[in-house]
Amino acid sequence: MQVPIFKVSLPLDNKLLASLPRDHFDRLLPNLVVVNLPQGLVLNEAGDEVDQVYFPHNGMLSLLAVLRDGKAIETATVGREGAVGAMAGLGLHKSLVRVVVQMPMSGCKIAASHFRTVAAGSDPVRNLCIRYNEVLLSQARVTAACNALHSIEARFCRWLLQSADRAASDTVNLTQEFLAEMLGVRRTSVTEVASKVQSAGAITYSRGVIKILDRPALTRMSCECYETLLDQSSALI
Repeated sequence: MQVPIFKVSLPLDNKLLASLPRDHFDRLLPNLVVVNLPQGLVLNEAGDEVDQVYFPHNGMLSLLAVLRDGKAIETATVGREGAVGAMAGLGLHKSLVRVVVQMPMSGCKIAASHFRTVAAGSDPVRNLCIRYNEVLLSQARVTAACNALHSIEARFCRWLLQSADRAASDTVNLTQEFLAEMLGVRRTSVTEVASKVQSAGAITYSRGVIKILDRPALTRMSCECYETLLDQSSALI
């Protein structure tokens, strides 16, 4: 696998951290560590105690619900607008989902113990934890409804738009296997849908690289959930 090359990134590239009053951000800064994480890396399994809080600068993390038979489906995604593990700032916290690096990510992390210490004396940091947890719960609710009620094609288009937003790029590097797991469908279904969307001129798809050619067309082929998620996120963050 080719090692991704990241531009130099800083903690304030994360929108949640940038939203904090500077004096409260400065309380976190000494313990923030910048990291580069490869695609496919599992940061937490369901049931693990959260010992690190991650704030992406670019790229994307996926939160997946895992069933007893090992099958998994994505319930939410996190990019530079958010954080993973932030509720650990309010006390010992176990992950209820598997957290996977969906697209190569640069970001920063902080030990949950340090994060809790700062949160204990900072209303803005505590509010950040609560506010972004509401965003993730909102995503999970909309995604659950979308998975149950909308076609694979509409979900595929919604998911591509979300991914492009998180990556701040119209090019997304993902294999069919990874897409199938995220959407909870068979690989052959991804192949059929990708071919149909490509035939419509909205994307090109070759060797795991998806490039959005016509974003308005892709938005029309998506379901209402893409706009709903944007509106709810804007209202809560």
